[in-house]
Amino acid sequence: MPGNKKALNWRLITALALIALIRPFMSILGISEAIGKPAASITATIIISLIWITAVFIKNEKQPVLTLVSAGITYAVMAIIISGILSPVLTGTLQGPLTNPFALVSILLTNIVWGLITGGIAALLLKIR
Repeated sequence: MPGNKKALNWRLITALALIALIRPFMSILGISEAIGKPAASITATIIISLIWITAVFIKNEKQPVLTLVSAGITYAVMAIIISGILSPVLTGTLQGPLTNPFALVSILLTNIVWGLITGGIAALLLKIR
C-alpha cells in the first residue's frame, strides 16, 4: 500500500458485518414481527449504525469510510449467502436476492450507502476529536 495509508482492519470489518446480521435474524426468528416490522427494522439499523460508528471511533481507524463501506458490503454478501442457505431449508424453495439480480444490486448498493453515511459520520467525529 502507498506510504501513509494503513491496511484495512478486516477483523473489525468482519465483526461489524456479523453484528449487522442481527437484522435478518430478527426477521427470521419472528422478533421483528413481534415488535412491529418498521419500528424493529429502523431501531435495529440505528443501533447497528451507532455500534459501527463507535467501534471505528474507538479504534481510531485511519480509513473510516472505506472500513464501513467494506463492512456494509461484507454484511450484504453474508446476508445474501444466509438467505440462499436458509430459504430452501425454511420454505422448501430458493427465495430472496439470489433469485433476482435487481435485488442483489439493490442490497449491495443500499449497504454501500449505509457504509458511506456511517463512515462519513465516523470520519467527521474523528476529525473533531
